[in-house]
Formats: sequence, C-alpha cells, structure tokens
Amino acid sequence: MSHLRLMLLLGLLIGTGAARAHDMIPAPQQTGAILLQNATVHSVLHGVQPHTDVLLEQGKITAIGPKLTHADANIIDLSGKHLYPGLIALDTTLGLTEISMVRATNDTRDVGDDNPQLQASTAYNPDSELLPTVRVHGITHAQSTPRGKGLAGQSLLVSLDAWTVEDAAHPASRQFHLYWPTLPKRYADKEKTAKARSRYQQAVARIEDYFTAAQRYRLGADSQQHIKEDIRWQALLPLLRGEGKLFVHADTQQAIEEAAALARAHKLPLVIVGGYDAWRLADVLNEQNAAVIYTHTLDLPLRGDEPIGQAFRIPALLKQAGIPFALGFSSDWNSRNLPLAAAQTVAWGLTPQEALKAITYDAAQIIGAPGLGAIAVGFDASLVISSGDILDPLTTKIEAVYIDGRQVDLNNRHRQLYQKYLKR
Repeated sequence: MSHLRLMLLLGLLIGTGAARAHDMIPAPQQTGAILLQNATVHSVLHGVQPHTDVLLEQGKITAIGPKLTHADANIIDLSGKHLYPGLIALDTTLGLTEISMVRATNDTRDVGDDNPQLQASTAYNPDSELLPTVRVHGITHAQSTPRGKGLAGQSLLVSLDAWTVEDAAHPASRQFHLYWPTLPKRYADKEKTAKARSRYQQAVARIEDYFTAAQRYRLGADSQQHIKEDIRWQALLPLLRGEGKLFVHADTQQAIEEAAALARAHKLPLVIVGGYDAWRLADVLNEQNAAVIYTHTLDLPLRGDEPIGQAFRIPALLKQAGIPFALGFSSDWNSRNLPLAAAQTVAWGLTPQEALKAITYDAAQIIGAPGLGAIAVGFDASLVISSGDILDPLTTKIEAVYIDGRQVDLNNRHRQLYQKYLKR
C-alpha cells in the first residue's frame, strides 16, 4: 500500500470515529392515543391537579380531567406519579458543542463582529452525545445559541429527539443575538482607564451605526429600489420588520440601559440575556415590553460588595418588579442542571409554581413558541413523568419523557458508562 493511500485510509478511519452518533434511536411518530391516568398534574397554567387524567392524540394534549375514557387508547396508570410539562433550556450551546476542549467539535461562533446571517441550524448536530444526557433530566427542548462578539447570529429552538435538524426544529420567533461590549475596567493609571472607556464607547457607537445602516438598507428594500444586496443586512430584515426578537446579552445596568435605548430607537422587540441588573430597570424594560432570560441563578455575586446570595434572589426581584422573565442555563451538557437552578430560586423567594413556570411556559413565551411549556388542551404533548419533585434532585426520578406524544429513549452515554464500570 502506498504512503498516500495509507494516509487517506487513516484519515477516513479517524473522521468516521469523530462523526460517530449516539446509540439512541429517535422515537417514531405517535399513532395511537395514550391515556395517562391518576397523575398529579403540574399544569403550570391551572395549578396542581391531583388524580387527573391526560389524553394524548397525534402529538397533542386533547383532554384533561378526572376519569377520562377512550376506546382505543393505551392506558398508563400514573398513580403516585407526577406529570410535568417538558422543561425548556434557554441560552445553551447544545448541538453546537461536543467536547469543549476539542476545537474541531465546537461550532458555536465565527470570526468577526457582524454575523446576523449565521444560523445555528446550519451547525446543529441532532446526533450529539450530549442530548440524551440532558433530556434524561426532563428537558425536552433547548435554544441552541451561537456565541461571539457583536451580532453573533440566530439561535434555534429544537426538540432533543430527532433524526435531522429539520425534524428537531420547533416553530418559534426569529432570534437574533447581540453580545453587548464588556464595560471597561477602572485602572490605577487614569490614562489606561480613559483608553478603555474610549474603546468601549467606540464599540457601542459601532453597533448603533450598524443598525442605522441596516435601517437604511431596509428602507431601500421596502421601496423595491435596486440596491446592492448585503447578506448581513438582508438577514436582519425580519428583525427590523418586527418579525423577530433581539436577544441582547448584557448584565450591568449601564449596558442594559444602552441596549434598551438601541432597541427603542429602532423599535426592536427586546430580550435581555444574563440580566443581572435588570431588576433595577423595571420602568425602562416594562415600558418596552422587554423580557429577561436570567442565567446567573447558581453564580456568585457580580460585585465584591454585594451579599453572597445576591445572584440567587434576583429572580424574585424580577418578579416583584413585574418584569417578564425565564430562567436559562448558559452551557452545553451542564444545562442538565436547569431544574436545580430553578429550585434555587424557590429557596430565595419564588414559589415552586413560579419556578417551574420560569423554565416551561414563560420560557416558551419569551422565545415565541406557543403550545409549549404547559399541560393544557391544544398544547404539544411534551411531558415528563417523575416519581418525585422535578425541582428536587435528591428525590426526583424521571421515569418517562414524551416529546410530541413520542416516548423517548432515556438511555444515554452516562448510563452506559455507569453500567460498564459496575462490571469492572
């Protein structure tokens, strides 16, 4: 065998190993009716309903109530069990990252600061080994989000059990992500501080100039004048026409105020991601009907002079301020801790029902995905069956997960390795 042929063969073998998919086969489409009986139903919208039946047909919830009947349904008795809507993980890189320390398996960002045309759907991997390890914790859907600087691209709402990205994609609003520049630090050297502030102001001015130029492009496109097409501004047209939402990743009060001013000037629907100081700006955000995806539930305080539990109590402060919010977990495989993050907010001011709503229905509303996040007639049959409280990692045990009425295989790489080393 020649040296060239040997190298090609080795490359093929290495490439095949790197592209290996997980072993779990996506569940087939629901055909017959399923009747879940005698469950404690955590409906989210209508409280907790004990001893309640739920009927699933063609991927939808078609009836809820006591003592339901259906001639041809597969009946499953859930006496003593809890039934929850599937959890929705926001601001994740699921499907875009496989092994964070291996650069070739990371496709979360591109070069440059102006990439609104980039779409997570082009890089999303529905065969990622991480997906089964996350959905076993009750997470049925995730927002797969690009990272970067400036306009980093468009995220995608996906179900976590699918053959292809087309199958995985769930209808939602167009989601454009803008990473706000980091505020400058204060240095002992005044000249160094002044230069840092100048760089920050230039970065903010650049964002404002970019949106101003994009608005001019929109005016030209709407007037049907002959203009030179720019794929970046062309991609922004849905947002500028009110057909999408601008997700601005910002934490400090100044950054959030500046982002809100930008959104107000260009009449853009606004969602703040991160949102550490968002509770301080209730008047500004509520005036614009803005929402917050809070991602610091398990973090330490942002500032050294703040109470140790400041990050933990911010969801309750957002609730008190009347700001619509959901809880996110900015990670890939570690987004499995979303239920734990929600549980933390219960210890710091939210009720269990409010915490559950923040990772289900509220999350679906913020990303424009009606029909998700609650157990109600007409909603998607994406459900979780547990023997305990889904917000309590010590007592909960996820026994079954349904996505669109399809029972998902809960096997995963973690369980396989556990069984393997039991035999050592």
